[in-house]
Amino acid sequence: MANSPQAKKRARQTERRQDVNKARRSRIRTYLRKVEEAIASGDQAAAQAALQAAQPELMRGVTKGVFHKNTASRKMSRLASRVKSMA
Repeated sequence: MANSPQAKKRARQTERRQDVNKARRSRIRTYLRKVEEAIASGDQAAAQAALQAAQPELMRGVTKGVFHKNTASRKMSRLASRVKSMA
């Protein structure tokens, strides 16, 4: 357990940051799931629209430190290729 005042404060900050990151990660996963569902339904227009909505959310997660840049790029690339192959 944290003993020094600084360590106690850092523990409090870590808890708050953890909650924020969890919410942000959940929000991004929701956007990605919408793209997956649109691909599964076979509606290319809906999949394209969902992909366009998911892209800025995913990149925002990168700037906020929730995801690594390469992870986000890989996810976007794979989703985009799947949407493109629906044509």
